[in-house]
Amino acid sequence: MTIAIKITLVLALVLGILLPCAYFFAGERVKGRYKRALAGNIIFFFGCLIISAVMMYNAAPAFAEGETAAAGASGSGLAYIAAALSTGLSCLGGGIAVASAASAALGALSEDSSVFGKSLIFVGLAEGVCLYGLIISFMILSRL
Repeated sequence: MTIAIKITLVLALVLGILLPCAYFFAGERVKGRYKRALAGNIIFFFGCLIISAVMMYNAAPAFAEGETAAAGASGSGLAYIAAALSTGLSCLGGGIAVASAASAALGALSEDSSVFGKSLIFVGLAEGVCLYGLIISFMILSRL
């Protein structure tokens, strides 16, 4: 990868963080600014991800001695991507689940203090989703 491509990716990543934050803090104080800032951040992030993936797969391998070496590098690269996706997406889903379960548990706990054990179980089950994704990523990485 050339230095220009690296600088472009870093610049796109930094702008993907700074521009939505600048819009959020310096923009109009309207009701939908949270959603717009989040949408801008998601668009920039996944745009950088797609651009970097395209550049990564279009680059010629430096050791192109045979097809087996290139196939092995591609397989290990895809394993790393699969491990990252399993951990990242399970933690994202677990975070959403914990947010919902914890707020409901606090609401139920404020009305009746005897439901603490039941609510703690539901919050713990939501956190278990993250652990399952982490275990799957360890299983994927152990096969390399």
